[in-house]
Amino acid sequence: MPSMTRFRAGVDIGGTFTDVVLLCDDGAVEVVKVASSPDDYSRAVMDGLALGIEELGITPADVSELGHGFTVATNAILEGKGEPTALVTTAGFKDVLELTRIRTPRLYDLYYQKPRPLVERRLRLEVRERVNFAGDVLTPLREEDVQDVIQAVAREGVRSVAISLLHSYANPDHERRIADAFRETLPGVNLSVSSELLPEMREYERTSTTVINGYVRPVVEEYLLRLSDRLREMGIRVPLTVMQSNGGLIPLEIATGKPMYCIESGPAAGVVGAFHLGKRLGEPNLMTFDMGGTTAKASIIENGEMLLAPEYEVGGGMNAGHRLLRGSGYILRVPAIDIAEVSAGGGSVAWVDKAGGLQAGPHSAGAVPGPVCYRAGGEDPTVTDANVILGYLNPEYLLGGAFPIDADRARAAIDAKVAEPSGMSVVQAAWGIHVLVNSNMGRALRSVSSERGRDPRRFSLMAFGGGGPIHAAGLAETLGISRVIVPPSPGVFSAFGLLFADVEHHFVRTHFKPLADVDLDEANSIMDELESEGCRLLQAEGFDEPRQQVQPQLDVKYTGQTSDLTINMPTDRFGPGALPAITETFMREHDRTYGYRVEEPLQLVAIRVIARGISERPRVPQRIGLTSPVNRSSAADRSVYFGNAGWTATPVIGRLALDSRWTAGPLIVEEYDSTTIVPPGWRASLDPMSNITIERTP
Repeated sequence: MPSMTRFRAGVDIGGTFTDVVLLCDDGAVEVVKVASSPDDYSRAVMDGLALGIEELGITPADVSELGHGFTVATNAILEGKGEPTALVTTAGFKDVLELTRIRTPRLYDLYYQKPRPLVERRLRLEVRERVNFAGDVLTPLREEDVQDVIQAVAREGVRSVAISLLHSYANPDHERRIADAFRETLPGVNLSVSSELLPEMREYERTSTTVINGYVRPVVEEYLLRLSDRLREMGIRVPLTVMQSNGGLIPLEIATGKPMYCIESGPAAGVVGAFHLGKRLGEPNLMTFDMGGTTAKASIIENGEMLLAPEYEVGGGMNAGHRLLRGSGYILRVPAIDIAEVSAGGGSVAWVDKAGGLQAGPHSAGAVPGPVCYRAGGEDPTVTDANVILGYLNPEYLLGGAFPIDADRARAAIDAKVAEPSGMSVVQAAWGIHVLVNSNMGRALRSVSSERGRDPRRFSLMAFGGGGPIHAAGLAETLGISRVIVPPSPGVFSAFGLLFADVEHHFVRTHFKPLADVDLDEANSIMDELESEGCRLLQAEGFDEPRQQVQPQLDVKYTGQTSDLTINMPTDRFGPGALPAITETFMREHDRTYGYRVEEPLQLVAIRVIARGISERPRVPQRIGLTSPVNRSSAADRSVYFGNAGWTATPVIGRLALDSRWTAGPLIVEEYDSTTIVPPGWRASLDPMSNITIERTP
């Protein structure tokens, strides 16, 4: 490679593998998958980058940009390994984390227990003060209480403190005074202040979000700073940017202080990649399907727009994506790409329950020890082991021959732990595992489509992740979807999303008023303040005015409703014609989301602004040139099991062996990072951007 060649790097940490993509402006690409290192995630990141740089024959100085998505914060919550955190709150409100929303995802489960609060009750500290919803001080802050709280934190040795007082969104003075006292007395303590992080109404949501930020902040900060130091030592000296749950990138400094924005950074990156690729392909309606080692994720892109949710839950073990099934995790009131996630992946463990029924998941073999066929110590059969037995995966090796596979060991594990206990043959058991995990993953796809009033047949299915292209056609068949798109390097596609994304900052301010009574000048003033803050940040990050894009949004609801909807502001500013336009936009979205609209008064809840920094060059190249090796099979054909069709001799080819002409299935397309299955009754072709298109045979 010429020394002037510059590569952008994207790194995504998954539950099983860490993916690295190095992308040149001309579309040349190098992809690397290495096993994730849960004991020190940065080790796998550095190993993957070093391997990719070596394969390309470039130097670390040739890396011009580095985007990162990670699971560090999510894992800290799931495993209960965040930083012990204290909560400072208004007297009488220490149990808001216990009360939550008084919802349960399993209504008739008498043994269901809500998730344990992230802050122990003894560390929920109260101060006497009171502010009303208008920001008026009813009870002044007691300074002696502030000192008592500081002494308690010092006595307990707590390093992280969340401050969330009643109605502080309307008047943050008391929170600021408490924070200043902590900074003066205990300067080493990490502070998360609700009025700085989330100046919104809803006491539980604001407190939960602030606590989560405090709980994961030391963990994320330590990881990102350690990674940044190692990158500099390696010779990569460009700024590190981090993917947010909302699909935008933020600089390292914001990610370390406000990690609440990055909890779901990995899943968001894949949807962002699909969004940008869909625009290039002229595909405005896409359903995304991302199957990794531990989970499967689904989202939709409709009319050329990603769907954002104003909040989501984390740490509940499963997010089925259903708006009524809440209460299983911890609420994060931050904008996030609307993603449904189920505990179903290549590492999902197959087992037989006491009634003799076959189950797949939710437990996962993860990166360590992994599926049995990986020969890394795993003893429980997984979905990956079943796919090896069925012939979907190469029975000898993956990753271009770098990752040996032991099919005999997988067969023995499924025989002993699934087939024999359930009275099935090994093939029947493997097929049952495959079908069952498809059913589980179909729940995620339905929850973002038919359960939300969208007909899945109107969408093309874009499948990626290590396992997505294996299962995509089967899932499309059950949902009535007739078109599947598999992007280049699907197994590392989320890392591509990190390179396609733009820098984004989200701002919000509560403005709770009947829509008809909104003071237009006051609302415009709030919007101007938020836009100015966003533009100031973008300017500091090197985006001058022509490359700044500002999008105002509103949270609106019917008067008397509990939940609101976020809509794009239909006009540039609040003016005489704005209120009717806002009303129509909201009612149209309400009808699409909930299936009805009524002529009732509306309530404005909050004003939002998204500030984006637009790159000088296009983020998506015209064509992605694949340079990594594909798997070399020992035979041109492989015997593959397709359910009712039985065992079928199936050609095994590389992606570039396809062209614009249709090739009828059955067919297997093997490549370095993933495998695509084209079952009987389907056909495949390759478009000019190297995407595999799979359609039903006419």
